[in-house]
Amino acid sequence: MAAGASGRRRATGRRGGRLRALTRAAARGGGVAGGRGVDGRIRLLRFAFIVFLVLVGGKAVALASSSENLTRIALQQQTATVVLPAHRGAILDRNGRELAVGKPAQTVFATPYLLDDPQAAARTLCKALRITKKRERRALEKALAQPKSGFAYVARKIDPELAKAALALDLPGVGAYAEEERSYPMKGSAAQVLGFAGIDGNGLAGLEMEYDKQLAGVAGSEVIVRDPAGHALRTVRQTQPTSGASVRLTLDEDIQYTAEDVLEHTVRSSSATAATAIVMDPRSGEILAMANVPTVEDNDFGRTPAFNRNRCVTDIYEPGSIFKLVTISGALADGLVKPTTKFTLPSSLTLYDRTINESHARGTVTYSVREILQWSSNVGAVTIGMKMGKERLLKWMDAFGFAAPTGIDFPGEAAGIVPPADKWSGTSIVNIPMGQGIAVTPIQMAVAFSTVANSGVAVKPRLIAQLGDAVYGGMQKHRVISAKVARDVRSMLATAVAEGTGTKAQIPGYEVAGKTGTAEKPLPDGSGYSKTDYVASFIGMVPADHPRLVVLVAVDSPRTSIYGGDIAAPAVQKIMRFALQQLEIAP
Repeated sequence: MAAGASGRRRATGRRGGRLRALTRAAARGGGVAGGRGVDGRIRLLRFAFIVFLVLVGGKAVALASSSENLTRIALQQQTATVVLPAHRGAILDRNGRELAVGKPAQTVFATPYLLDDPQAAARTLCKALRITKKRERRALEKALAQPKSGFAYVARKIDPELAKAALALDLPGVGAYAEEERSYPMKGSAAQVLGFAGIDGNGLAGLEMEYDKQLAGVAGSEVIVRDPAGHALRTVRQTQPTSGASVRLTLDEDIQYTAEDVLEHTVRSSSATAATAIVMDPRSGEILAMANVPTVEDNDFGRTPAFNRNRCVTDIYEPGSIFKLVTISGALADGLVKPTTKFTLPSSLTLYDRTINESHARGTVTYSVREILQWSSNVGAVTIGMKMGKERLLKWMDAFGFAAPTGIDFPGEAAGIVPPADKWSGTSIVNIPMGQGIAVTPIQMAVAFSTVANSGVAVKPRLIAQLGDAVYGGMQKHRVISAKVARDVRSMLATAVAEGTGTKAQIPGYEVAGKTGTAEKPLPDGSGYSKTDYVASFIGMVPADHPRLVVLVAVDSPRTSIYGGDIAAPAVQKIMRFALQQLEIAP
């Protein structure tokens, strides 16, 4: 056994020796190539592992980014910011009656990409909302057939009951929110003064535009969470809107309505084109009525674009004989004449190529200044104007406020046209004293007569009595002529109504002072004056000794008569009579 064990140990030793010898030989010979192969495989493995890590990391980043986008999209689909419109302030008359006010309405909207069948949805909504016009139906179908659209209007500012019917259909993504619709309770009365607010609630004309910022207020907002069908689940955040301020005007609703009614009757009965009227308190400058006919029905300014303007403020015309008040007031103030100063007047007066005739043929007469105004003598007014001269006439036109805006609180006021001294032609000294060759606005003429009515003190006209909590009590005023000159002119104007051209303006129990006007209209091409188109006007004040009212009426292109005494004076009488009763002004 000892010998066998010893043999096995020798054999094992020989095998171990051979292994060690082979290892040493490999190290000396082929070991370099084998080692390089092992290192290459390790490096390749390492590179593959790094690439794998990069790919996995990139995918993780992409997934994370995609997740963020998906989260953002999901949040956008689940939340929405809704504007909460502010209540627009009301426009009131002087007594607090509503002339323009916001009434509750609903706007229905849709999320087109949530609708499975947009055409069917459009048909169903049209039926519920009573949309019958083909143009409106097609527009809705087109709006809903936008698969990527997230919002579309279905109907703006409709009756809340109709909106409720649309929501009852339970269509995915169809909702509604509260808005206001602008309403004008007087159905178009004073429309050109009030103006209107557009579909988005912005003032686009008249006082609605002039005071849009104050009326509009500040809109609020709320963030709501919606379910997949677009229905609101809860409100996350809310900012309440701030209501707009109300505006109280100087207009009297009843006097305004009466003035428009009288003008409409006057235009119809005389086959005229249009007419304007102003009722003013000469002591304060407050406008009690400012009427334009044709009116704008329901404040829908798209129907009659030619008459959308407040022509009392924005349009100019040649005033004709009512301007003689300025000529004679200036001559009296400069001491050139007295009410009793007499002039011998021929039947006509020719200067250069211009011949001045009277409105009614007569022979040579001797008239006092009072009679020149009483009978509205063109030859007499021109004679006094020539005695004054260009510089004095220009001075008094400037003093009475012509060729400059009155500053009334209304947008787009025209300044009128008075030719400067270097632009006068040879016949200007003939035309201007009787109110031709210049252009004025009705409000400028009303202010000029109010100056005489207010003992020679001009007061800036105004339409606003109160804005929010601020009451407008102050007056901007300045003296133009002396109280004595104003009193003398009022006395002459009273004679013109009592015995002269303005007798149709008389009111039993009251002494009315006033002046008629009949002005030729310039031809559009500037080549002269029309022989068929005139502006017939009358402006009066009452009571004559201490006027509380000044009323102007101007009628454009009447056909039954061209004279202010026939057409405009009766209209002034009717408006005055009502206003005296309305304001309880004693005789």
